[in-house]
Amino acid sequence: MSEFKIITCIVERGKADKIVEKISSSTGYGVTSYYARGTGVREKIGFIGRLIEPEKEVFTTVVPAEKADEVFDKIVELAHLKEPGKGFAFIQDVDRAVGFYQRD
Repeated sequence: MSEFKIITCIVERGKADKIVEKISSSTGYGVTSYYARGTGVREKIGFIGRLIEPEKEVFTTVVPAEKADEVFDKIVELAHLKEPGKGFAFIQDVDRAVGFYQRD
């Protein structure tokens, strides 16, 4: 089993800053965020898809495996990901990592 997990979350542009700040300050783990442009879903859902902005914000954080579920659940809560159209998140194993810093 992996010693670390990476959590990736994609949300509407303008929504990530508050989430990133809260996750970073409450967990002590670093968070990297960047802008992206989404395609696919808008085209598949027709007229209503025009209301979904293609510009997205993506943020990732690497956490110890034993903390991954806790941090993931917090992200889901803060980003309102259980509501349709708010974004999505996923967890992946990290096979190797170097330079990981964890506050005591």
